[in-house]
Amino acid sequence: MQSKIMYLSDLKFNIDTWRRELRFHLNEMDTFQERLEEIVQREKDPLAFIKLEVFQNRIMIEKNAISKLLHRCRNKIANINNANLNENRDGRLQNEQHTLKEDMRTYIKLHYDLKEDMMDYFLEVL
Repeated sequence: MQSKIMYLSDLKFNIDTWRRELRFHLNEMDTFQERLEEIVQREKDPLAFIKLEVFQNRIMIEKNAISKLLHRCRNKIANINNANLNENRDGRLQNEQHTLKEDMRTYIKLHYDLKEDMMDYFLEVL
């Protein structure tokens, strides 16, 4: 039972870390959105507006993805808090953890791709 408690504690730590990272990314998207709004005020090139709109759409999509991942993390924490300590460690919680881990890995890769694209855009228009 002690190993089960430690395992659940480790799972909870991972999920809490992901939640902090997701909240940071959400704040970062707000900062990028503010920067895009500043560019709208001074930009005259129609091509820049097209790219700007694409980034605004990508930010909305990313915020939605963050929201969904945060919801899944909350559900996972609830499952951990209500876990049956007699349940096999290789059971449901571990399988659910693996899926969330892969989704987080994919999200983080896409986030940094977007961030890199936006930073390039900012250098281009500033």
